[in-house]
Amino acid sequence: MIDLLTVDFMQRALIAALLVGTVAPMVGIFLVQRRLSLIGDGMGHVALAGVAIGLVSGTAPVLTALIAAVVAAVVIELLRAKGRTNGDVALAVIFYGGIAGGVVIISKSPDGTPANLMKYLFGSILTTQRGDLYVFAGLALVIAVTTWALRPRLFAVANDEEYARAVGIPVLPLNIVLAVLTATTVVVAMRVVGLLLISALMIVPNAASQLVARSFSGGLRWAIGFGLVSSVGGVALSYPLNTPSGGTIVLLAVGLFVVTAVVTGVLARVGTRRHDVAETHAHEHGTLCGHPAVTHGDHVDYVHDGHLHAAHEGHYDEHGVHHDHPAEADTTPAPTTGSRP
Repeated sequence: MIDLLTVDFMQRALIAALLVGTVAPMVGIFLVQRRLSLIGDGMGHVALAGVAIGLVSGTAPVLTALIAAVVAAVVIELLRAKGRTNGDVALAVIFYGGIAGGVVIISKSPDGTPANLMKYLFGSILTTQRGDLYVFAGLALVIAVTTWALRPRLFAVANDEEYARAVGIPVLPLNIVLAVLTATTVVVAMRVVGLLLISALMIVPNAASQLVARSFSGGLRWAIGFGLVSSVGGVALSYPLNTPSGGTIVLLAVGLFVVTAVVTGVLARVGTRRHDVAETHAHEHGTLCGHPAVTHGDHVDYVHDGHLHAAHEGHYDEHGVHHDHPAEADTTPAPTTGSRP
Protein backbone atom coordinates (compact mmCIF):
# COMPACT_ATOMS: atom_id res chain seq x y z
CA MET A 1 0.00 0.00 0.00
CA ILE A 2 2.92 2.35 0.71
CA ASP A 3 4.22 1.77 -2.82
CA LEU A 4 0.83 2.72 -4.26
CA LEU A 5 0.93 6.11 -2.55
CA THR A 6 4.31 6.96 -4.05
CA VAL A 7 3.14 6.58 -7.65
CA ASP A 8 1.57 9.70 -9.16
CA PHE A 9 -1.07 7.99 -11.29
CA MET A 10 -2.12 5.77 -8.39
CA GLN A 11 -2.48 8.80 -6.14
CA ARG A 12 -4.81 10.36 -8.67
CA ALA A 13 -6.68 7.08 -9.11
CA LEU A 14 -7.23 6.66 -5.38
CA ILE A 15 -8.48 10.24 -5.02
CA ALA A 16 -10.90 9.73 -7.90
CA ALA A 17 -12.09 6.46 -6.32
CA LEU A 18 -12.59 8.24 -3.00
CA LEU A 19 -14.78 10.86 -4.67
CA VAL A 20 -16.89 8.35 -6.57
CA GLY A 21 -17.19 5.94 -3.65
CA THR A 22 -18.64 8.75 -1.55
CA VAL A 23 -21.16 10.36 -3.90
CA ALA A 24 -22.43 7.34 -5.87
CA PRO A 25 -24.15 5.68 -2.86
CA MET A 26 -25.49 9.06 -1.69
CA VAL A 27 -27.49 9.37 -4.89
CA GLY A 28 -28.15 5.66 -5.26
CA ILE A 29 -30.01 5.37 -1.97
CA PHE A 30 -32.88 7.46 -3.37
CA LEU A 31 -32.93 5.43 -6.59
CA VAL A 32 -33.27 2.25 -4.51
CA GLN A 33 -36.12 3.82 -2.55
CA ARG A 34 -37.89 4.70 -5.80
CA ARG A 35 -37.17 1.29 -7.38
CA LEU A 36 -35.22 2.93 -10.17
CA SER A 37 -32.07 0.88 -9.71
CA LEU A 38 -31.35 0.66 -13.43
CA ILE A 39 -31.65 4.34 -14.23
CA GLY A 40 -27.88 4.67 -13.86
CA ASP A 41 -27.48 2.32 -16.81
CA GLY A 42 -29.80 4.47 -18.91
CA MET A 43 -27.90 7.63 -18.01
CA GLY A 44 -24.64 5.84 -18.77
CA HIS A 45 -25.71 4.99 -22.28
CA VAL A 46 -26.82 8.54 -22.96
CA ALA A 47 -23.52 9.81 -21.57
CA LEU A 48 -21.83 7.48 -24.04
CA ALA A 49 -23.41 9.40 -26.91
CA GLY A 50 -22.17 12.62 -25.32
CA VAL A 51 -18.64 11.21 -25.07
CA ALA A 52 -18.78 10.26 -28.76
CA ILE A 53 -19.86 13.79 -29.69
CA GLY A 54 -16.98 15.20 -27.69
CA LEU A 55 -14.42 12.90 -29.31
CA VAL A 56 -15.65 13.64 -32.83
CA SER A 57 -15.94 17.40 -32.34
CA GLY A 58 -12.74 17.77 -30.36
CA THR A 59 -14.66 19.04 -27.32
CA ALA A 60 -13.97 17.82 -23.78
CA PRO A 61 -15.86 14.49 -23.55
CA VAL A 62 -16.70 15.10 -19.89
CA LEU A 63 -18.55 18.30 -20.77
CA THR A 64 -20.51 16.84 -23.69
CA ALA A 65 -21.32 13.71 -21.68
CA LEU A 66 -22.60 15.85 -18.80
CA ILE A 67 -24.81 17.91 -21.09
CA ALA A 68 -26.26 14.85 -22.84
CA ALA A 69 -26.94 12.99 -19.59
CA VAL A 70 -28.55 15.99 -17.86
CA VAL A 71 -30.82 16.71 -20.84
CA ALA A 72 -31.88 13.06 -20.97
CA ALA A 73 -32.55 13.02 -17.23
CA VAL A 74 -34.83 16.04 -17.44
CA VAL A 75 -36.67 14.62 -20.46
CA ILE A 76 -37.33 11.32 -18.66
CA GLU A 77 -38.79 13.04 -15.61
CA LEU A 78 -40.97 15.34 -17.71
CA LEU A 79 -42.31 12.38 -19.68
CA ARG A 80 -43.09 10.55 -16.44
CA ALA A 81 -44.79 13.60 -14.94
CA LYS A 82 -46.93 14.25 -18.03
CA GLY A 83 -47.98 10.62 -18.13
CA ARG A 84 -47.43 10.37 -21.88
CA THR A 85 -45.41 7.23 -21.35
CA ASN A 86 -44.32 5.33 -18.30
CA GLY A 87 -40.85 5.63 -16.81
CA ASP A 88 -39.72 2.18 -17.96
CA VAL A 89 -40.56 2.86 -21.60
CA ALA A 90 -38.94 6.29 -21.55
CA LEU A 91 -35.83 4.85 -19.93
CA ALA A 92 -35.65 2.00 -22.46
CA VAL A 93 -35.93 4.34 -25.44
CA ILE A 94 -33.14 6.58 -24.16
CA PHE A 95 -31.12 3.55 -23.05
CA TYR A 96 -30.95 2.00 -26.53
CA GLY A 97 -30.90 5.28 -28.39
CA GLY A 98 -27.92 6.50 -26.39
CA ILE A 99 -25.70 3.49 -26.94
CA ALA A 100 -26.62 3.21 -30.63
CA GLY A 101 -26.01 6.91 -31.14
CA GLY A 102 -22.64 6.66 -29.40
CA VAL A 103 -21.45 3.83 -31.64
CA VAL A 104 -22.65 5.54 -34.83
CA ILE A 105 -21.19 8.92 -33.93
CA ILE A 106 -17.80 7.55 -32.89
CA SER A 107 -17.57 5.72 -36.22
CA LYS A 108 -17.29 9.16 -37.83
CA SER A 109 -14.24 10.07 -35.80
CA PRO A 110 -10.86 10.45 -37.54
CA ASP A 111 -9.80 7.04 -36.27
CA GLY A 112 -12.97 5.48 -37.62
CA THR A 113 -13.22 2.98 -34.78
CA PRO A 114 -15.27 2.65 -31.59
CA ALA A 115 -12.13 1.56 -29.71
CA ASN A 116 -11.77 5.01 -28.18
CA LEU A 117 -14.97 4.40 -26.24
CA MET A 118 -13.57 1.45 -24.29
CA LYS A 119 -12.01 3.49 -21.50
CA TYR A 120 -15.34 5.24 -20.97
CA LEU A 121 -17.39 2.05 -21.17
CA PHE A 122 -15.36 0.09 -18.65
CA GLY A 123 -13.32 2.76 -16.93
CA SER A 124 -9.69 3.77 -17.19
CA ILE A 125 -8.92 5.27 -13.82
CA LEU A 126 -5.15 4.95 -14.20
CA THR A 127 -5.25 7.48 -17.04
CA THR A 128 -6.90 10.11 -14.86
CA GLN A 129 -5.08 13.43 -15.15
CA ARG A 130 -4.79 16.22 -12.60
CA GLY A 131 -7.21 18.36 -14.62
CA ASP A 132 -9.74 15.50 -14.56
CA LEU A 133 -9.47 15.39 -10.78
CA TYR A 134 -10.34 19.07 -10.48
CA VAL A 135 -13.45 18.57 -12.61
CA PHE A 136 -14.48 15.41 -10.76
CA ALA A 137 -13.90 17.04 -7.37
CA GLY A 138 -16.04 20.04 -8.31
CA LEU A 139 -18.88 17.88 -9.58
CA ALA A 140 -18.64 15.56 -6.57
CA LEU A 141 -18.84 18.53 -4.21
CA VAL A 142 -21.99 19.77 -5.93
CA ILE A 143 -23.54 16.31 -5.72
CA ALA A 144 -22.67 15.82 -2.05
CA VAL A 145 -23.83 19.27 -0.91
CA THR A 146 -27.08 19.14 -2.88
CA THR A 147 -27.93 15.61 -1.77
CA TRP A 148 -27.17 16.36 1.88
CA ALA A 149 -29.15 19.61 1.88
CA LEU A 150 -32.20 18.09 0.20
CA ARG A 151 -32.09 14.62 1.75
CA PRO A 152 -35.27 15.00 3.91
CA ARG A 153 -37.31 16.15 0.93
CA LEU A 154 -35.75 13.67 -1.48
CA PHE A 155 -36.50 10.89 1.01
CA ALA A 156 -40.11 12.02 1.38
CA VAL A 157 -40.64 12.03 -2.37
CA ALA A 158 -38.83 8.72 -2.89
CA ASN A 159 -40.79 7.06 -0.09
CA ASP A 160 -44.30 8.25 -1.07
CA GLU A 161 -44.83 10.70 -3.92
CA GLU A 162 -48.54 11.07 -3.32
CA TYR A 163 -48.12 11.94 0.35
CA ALA A 164 -45.28 14.34 -0.44
CA ARG A 165 -47.47 16.08 -3.01
CA ALA A 166 -50.38 16.25 -0.55
CA VAL A 167 -48.28 18.04 2.09
CA GLY A 168 -47.02 20.60 -0.40
CA ILE A 169 -43.58 19.26 -1.29
CA PRO A 170 -42.61 20.17 -4.90
CA VAL A 171 -42.40 16.65 -6.27
CA LEU A 172 -41.56 17.33 -9.93
CA PRO A 173 -38.68 19.77 -9.24
CA LEU A 174 -37.21 17.34 -6.71
CA ASN A 175 -37.51 14.43 -9.13
CA ILE A 176 -35.72 16.49 -11.75
CA VAL A 177 -33.00 17.40 -9.24
CA LEU A 178 -32.52 13.71 -8.41
CA ALA A 179 -32.35 12.81 -12.10
CA VAL A 180 -29.75 15.52 -12.71
CA LEU A 181 -27.75 14.33 -9.69
CA THR A 182 -27.85 10.80 -11.11
CA ALA A 183 -26.64 12.01 -14.51
CA THR A 184 -23.84 14.03 -12.92
CA THR A 185 -22.78 11.05 -10.80
CA VAL A 186 -22.60 8.89 -13.90
CA VAL A 187 -20.30 11.38 -15.59
CA VAL A 188 -18.09 11.71 -12.51
CA ALA A 189 -17.71 7.94 -12.27
CA MET A 190 -17.30 7.08 -15.94
CA ARG A 191 -13.48 7.19 -15.81
CA VAL A 192 -13.41 5.24 -12.56
CA VAL A 193 -15.76 2.28 -13.09
CA GLY A 194 -17.05 2.91 -16.60
CA LEU A 195 -20.44 3.85 -17.97
CA LEU A 196 -21.58 0.22 -18.11
CA LEU A 197 -20.72 -0.45 -14.47
CA ILE A 198 -21.48 2.79 -12.64
CA SER A 199 -25.01 1.71 -11.74
CA ALA A 200 -23.54 -1.14 -9.68
CA LEU A 201 -21.59 1.27 -7.46
CA MET A 202 -24.74 3.32 -6.92
CA ILE A 203 -26.96 0.35 -6.06
CA VAL A 204 -24.95 -2.55 -4.59
CA PRO A 205 -23.57 -0.66 -1.54
CA ASN A 206 -27.12 0.45 -0.75
CA ALA A 207 -28.39 -3.11 -1.11
CA ALA A 208 -25.76 -4.21 1.41
CA SER A 209 -26.54 -1.33 3.77
CA GLN A 210 -30.22 -2.30 3.90
CA LEU A 211 -29.20 -5.60 5.45
CA VAL A 212 -27.56 -3.98 8.48
CA ALA A 213 -29.11 -0.51 8.90
CA ARG A 214 -32.20 0.22 10.97
CA SER A 215 -32.92 3.74 9.69
CA PHE A 216 -32.52 5.85 6.58
CA SER A 217 -29.64 7.89 8.01
CA GLY A 218 -27.94 4.73 9.20
CA GLY A 219 -28.43 3.17 5.78
CA LEU A 220 -26.84 6.19 4.13
CA ARG A 221 -23.78 5.98 6.37
CA TRP A 222 -23.40 2.25 5.79
CA ALA A 223 -23.83 2.69 2.03
CA ILE A 224 -21.11 5.33 1.87
CA GLY A 225 -18.85 3.06 3.93
CA PHE A 226 -19.44 0.12 1.59
CA GLY A 227 -18.94 2.40 -1.41
CA LEU A 228 -15.62 3.70 -0.14
CA VAL A 229 -14.33 0.23 0.67
CA SER A 230 -15.39 -1.01 -2.76
CA SER A 231 -13.99 1.87 -4.80
CA VAL A 232 -10.73 2.53 -2.96
CA GLY A 233 -10.17 -1.15 -2.22
CA GLY A 234 -10.92 -2.10 -5.82
CA VAL A 235 -8.38 0.38 -7.17
CA ALA A 236 -5.77 -0.76 -4.64
CA LEU A 237 -6.33 -4.41 -5.57
CA SER A 238 -6.36 -3.83 -9.32
CA TYR A 239 -2.79 -2.53 -9.29
CA PRO A 240 -0.99 -5.64 -7.94
CA LEU A 241 -3.48 -8.00 -9.60
CA ASN A 242 -3.14 -6.22 -12.96
CA THR A 243 -6.91 -6.25 -13.47
CA PRO A 244 -9.28 -3.56 -14.82
CA SER A 245 -10.11 -1.18 -12.00
CA GLY A 246 -13.80 -0.83 -12.89
CA GLY A 247 -14.49 -4.54 -12.87
CA THR A 248 -12.45 -5.05 -9.71
CA ILE A 249 -14.39 -2.33 -7.89
CA VAL A 250 -17.75 -3.83 -8.83
CA LEU A 251 -16.69 -7.38 -7.96
CA LEU A 252 -15.51 -6.18 -4.56
CA ALA A 253 -18.84 -4.42 -4.02
CA VAL A 254 -20.72 -7.60 -4.94
CA GLY A 255 -18.45 -9.62 -2.66
CA LEU A 256 -19.16 -7.28 0.25
CA PHE A 257 -22.88 -7.64 -0.39
CA VAL A 258 -22.66 -11.44 -0.38
CA VAL A 259 -20.60 -11.51 2.82
CA THR A 260 -22.98 -9.07 4.51
CA ALA A 261 -25.99 -11.13 3.47
CA VAL A 262 -24.44 -14.34 4.81
CA VAL A 263 -23.32 -12.80 8.11
CA THR A 264 -26.64 -11.07 8.80
CA GLY A 265 -28.51 -14.25 7.89
CA VAL A 266 -26.44 -16.31 10.33
CA LEU A 267 -26.81 -13.71 13.08
CA ALA A 268 -30.57 -13.61 12.54
CA ARG A 269 -30.81 -17.40 12.90
CA VAL A 270 -28.68 -17.36 16.03
CA GLY A 271 -30.80 -14.57 17.48
CA THR A 272 -34.01 -16.51 17.04
CA ARG A 273 -32.55 -19.41 19.00
CA ARG A 274 -31.03 -17.36 21.78
CA HIS A 275 -34.09 -17.49 24.10
CA ASP A 276 -34.62 -20.34 26.57
CA VAL A 277 -37.47 -22.69 25.70
CA ALA A 278 -39.53 -24.09 28.58
CA GLU A 279 -40.47 -27.75 28.85
CA THR A 280 -43.33 -29.13 26.79
CA HIS A 281 -46.72 -28.85 28.52
CA ALA A 282 -49.57 -31.29 28.27
CA HIS A 283 -51.99 -28.38 28.36
CA GLU A 284 -52.23 -24.83 27.09
CA HIS A 285 -51.82 -21.94 29.50
CA GLY A 286 -54.85 -19.72 29.66
CA THR A 287 -57.74 -18.50 31.80
CA LEU A 288 -58.78 -21.96 33.02
CA CYS A 289 -55.38 -23.62 33.30
CA GLY A 290 -55.06 -23.01 37.05
CA HIS A 291 -51.71 -21.24 36.87
CA PRO A 292 -51.47 -17.58 37.99
CA ALA A 293 -50.98 -14.97 35.28
CA VAL A 294 -48.31 -12.32 35.88
CA THR A 295 -47.89 -9.14 33.85
CA HIS A 296 -44.30 -9.03 32.66
CA GLY A 297 -43.44 -5.92 30.62
CA ASP A 298 -45.62 -5.89 27.52
CA HIS A 299 -46.75 -9.52 27.72
CA VAL A 300 -48.21 -12.09 30.13
CA ASP A 301 -46.25 -14.87 31.88
CA TYR A 302 -47.76 -17.88 33.65
CA VAL A 303 -46.37 -19.21 36.94
CA HIS A 304 -45.73 -22.92 36.55
CA ASP A 305 -43.86 -24.83 39.29
CA GLY A 306 -42.18 -21.60 40.38
CA HIS A 307 -41.10 -20.61 36.86
CA LEU A 308 -42.38 -17.87 34.55
CA HIS A 309 -43.46 -19.18 31.15
CA ALA A 310 -44.56 -17.05 28.19
CA ALA A 311 -46.24 -18.24 25.01
CA HIS A 312 -44.07 -17.72 21.94
CA GLU A 313 -44.52 -19.15 18.44
CA GLY A 314 -46.16 -22.44 19.41
CA HIS A 315 -44.06 -23.09 22.51
CA TYR A 316 -43.38 -21.58 25.95
CA ASP A 317 -40.24 -19.64 26.81
CA GLU A 318 -38.53 -19.68 30.17
CA HIS A 319 -38.59 -16.16 31.67
CA GLY A 320 -37.02 -16.90 35.05
CA VAL A 321 -38.04 -17.91 38.57
CA HIS A 322 -41.16 -16.42 40.09
CA HIS A 323 -40.61 -14.73 43.49
CA ASP A 324 -44.27 -14.63 44.55
CA HIS A 325 -44.62 -10.87 44.87
CA PRO A 326 -48.32 -10.15 45.52
CA ALA A 327 -48.03 -6.88 43.67
CA GLU A 328 -47.10 -8.74 40.51
CA ALA A 329 -49.95 -11.19 40.57
CA ASP A 330 -52.78 -10.55 38.16
CA THR A 331 -55.94 -12.38 39.15
CA THR A 332 -57.96 -11.05 36.25
CA PRO A 333 -58.76 -13.53 33.46
CA ALA A 334 -55.71 -13.98 31.26
CA PRO A 335 -55.77 -14.32 27.49
CA THR A 336 -55.59 -17.76 26.00
CA THR A 337 -52.12 -17.09 24.65
CA GLY A 338 -49.50 -14.57 25.56
CA SER A 339 -47.27 -12.71 23.16
CA ARG A 340 -43.63 -11.93 22.99
CA PRO A 341 -42.05 -9.39 20.64
